[in-house]
Amino acid sequence: MRTIVITGASDGIGAAASRQLVARGHQVVLVGRSPEKTRAVADEVGMPHHLADFSDLAQVRRLAGELLAAYPRIDVLANNAGGIFGPRKLTTDGFEQTFQVNHLGPFLLTNLLRERLVESEASIIQTASAAARIFSRFDIADLNGARRYSGRVAYGNAKLANILFTRELQRQWGSEGISAGAFHPGVVATGFAGNLTGPFRFMYHNPLAKRLLTTTDEGGKRLVFLADGKPGTDWLPGAYYENDRVTKTHKLATDEQLARELWDRSVEMVKLG
Repeated sequence: MRTIVITGASDGIGAAASRQLVARGHQVVLVGRSPEKTRAVADEVGMPHHLADFSDLAQVRRLAGELLAAYPRIDVLANNAGGIFGPRKLTTDGFEQTFQVNHLGPFLLTNLLRERLVESEASIIQTASAAARIFSRFDIADLNGARRYSGRVAYGNAKLANILFTRELQRQWGSEGISAGAFHPGVVATGFAGNLTGPFRFMYHNPLAKRLLTTTDEGGKRLVFLADGKPGTDWLPGAYYENDRVTKTHKLATDEQLARELWDRSVEMVKLG
């Protein structure tokens, strides 16, 4: 039995993966933003839950403290919380919302849990997206999207950041027993992209287009593949997966210098160390 922390577990693929992993006999710790939704899923599966809104880094820090106090082992950290938003908006921390919720929040949580994760020889999983390949226009000098912004580009950039984070995480912590992986869950039929107009909203909300989308259960299985699998045997640490297979993504995803620079800038932004 593994202790598996899943963020973004109140609905969608996070909730689906939680159900599947509990059915496989694991202890799943659910983290969500909505008290009602998170509690409902936690009660359904009979597992503990914690609350945190990743658009507020103080809540991420509080969450890390709660997890460290409650769980002697964390075998898997699944950084699944995320979202795509409409007009550019800054968080109370002063960062563009998409970048903070999808990258900075998970980056901070992972680093605050480092000692426990290393002790547990944990797997650290990022829910990334094929949007990194399709929409990203990544500019390391404009992580807040102040010069150029659109919701889908911001999301693509954040998902590329997830993959770069995975690569650098494996490079830096792999020798300490950590295994990092990133995956695309599919274009999942959820309430995602409700704030947008244009092709993203059409894809997620038009009845005809939704027939082509992946179910939440199928998306959850992609997360379970990594969370329940054995790193080095079932999946390759440091890699990006689509449909449970190592897949090429944006050309910048293998840029080691960029991955290191993103890490260093992220450390400064969340004030680590």
